[in-house]
Amino acid sequence: MEQKTNQQPSNAFIGASWAALLIGISAFNIGLWNASMELNEKGYYFTVLMFGLFSAISVQKAVRDQMEGIPVTSLYYGIAWFTTVLSIVLLVIGLWNAGLERSEKGFYGMAFTLSLFAAIAVQKNTRDSKAAPMEERKPADKPGETTLTYVQRKP
Repeated sequence: MEQKTNQQPSNAFIGASWAALLIGISAFNIGLWNASMELNEKGYYFTVLMFGLFSAISVQKAVRDQMEGIPVTSLYYGIAWFTTVLSIVLLVIGLWNAGLERSEKGFYGMAFTLSLFAAIAVQKNTRDSKAAPMEERKPADKPGETTLTYVQRKP
């Protein structure tokens, strides 16, 4: 069995990640709600945000699966990265062509970026928290020491 060092995330980091995610999504959506743009434009930006969040989580999962030796097809891995980049490009193109002030464009860009980063952090924390109970402690060679051995679940 392979020995890995895996720390469970602290409660402060978990809380900060969730707070960042909620702040980013809320700020983006409150900005959309208060914006003086057509409903179809608001729908476009909302859809791009949701698409970006899903894509970023998918990339994090694919990368983490590869690191842990769980098979990930190159097709899925490539699609996950492509869709994440595509969501960012769609937001940039939408903001570039929007008739908004630069400060508003920056606001949407930063709220989007915060949301993507926080979604990745929340997914990582969730994965780390789920992996921690799977640890099996066994005695080490020397008294007073323990080693962590991870047990992989079979599909």
